[in-house]
Amino acid sequence: MASTEQSGSSENFHTPAPSGSEQSGARWGPQHAGARELAELYSPGKRCQEWISVLLCFTLMAFNFCYLVTYFHLGHSWYILLGIVAGILTADFASGLVHWGADTWGSVDLPIVGKAFIRPFREHHIDPTAITRHDFIETNGDNCMLTIVPLANMAANFLMLSPAEIYRNYPWNCYVFALAIFVTLTNQIHKWSHTYFGLPRWVVLLQDCHIILPRKHHRVHHVAPRETYFCITTGWLNYPLEKLGFWRNLEDLIQSLTGEKPRSDDLRWAHKTK
Repeated sequence: MASTEQSGSSENFHTPAPSGSEQSGARWGPQHAGARELAELYSPGKRCQEWISVLLCFTLMAFNFCYLVTYFHLGHSWYILLGIVAGILTADFASGLVHWGADTWGSVDLPIVGKAFIRPFREHHIDPTAITRHDFIETNGDNCMLTIVPLANMAANFLMLSPAEIYRNYPWNCYVFALAIFVTLTNQIHKWSHTYFGLPRWVVLLQDCHIILPRKHHRVHHVAPRETYFCITTGWLNYPLEKLGFWRNLEDLIQSLTGEKPRSDDLRWAHKTK
């Protein structure tokens, strides 16, 4: 483990800083003017929302897991395996879609969603290591919020449907549960991909086996202008989506329809000097 971490630390990366007069001597990281301003926008109200989301998400997850175990049958084994794989792939694509959307469009100045949800993406590009200094609640609160509705719906079905109906719906519930788990874990996995010291051995092993997002793989995204490799759960879909030109074609379509330039707000924050 020690050798793995030492190797990782020597390869630690920094997002390229603006050149010339645009940089004006600002350090690229926590001391960057834009990074400091964005960090200060993290509010008590946002913190409260994250706490509530984490508590609800994990309570519902534990409740649904108990019912899934109760209704397990050996005949469900293949459905469980397929559900896990499908859930991972869906979570990976969803992570890419959300990541791409928040990185590429919108502004921190937008009402409600700007400071609450777009702000962390802007901060992350200016100070990629900021996520490693966030605690569990700040890291995972927003992703937990995304899973509350599907988990609550599953819980309601377990309580209201007959055993026969629950048995019929078991494969679908396995898929939704696996999807919820990997959506919930996405930001934690993302945090680990930026952490080069003190990772548990099992996390490093999962990264090395590409079961979760590897550190070297995610580094591709942080090369300016940060327009590729958006999937951050496992990263499995990054290469095929890049070969298809999926994100680039989607950006061209949106720009042609709206006239908005991709990543313009991201660039604005990157160029802040005071």
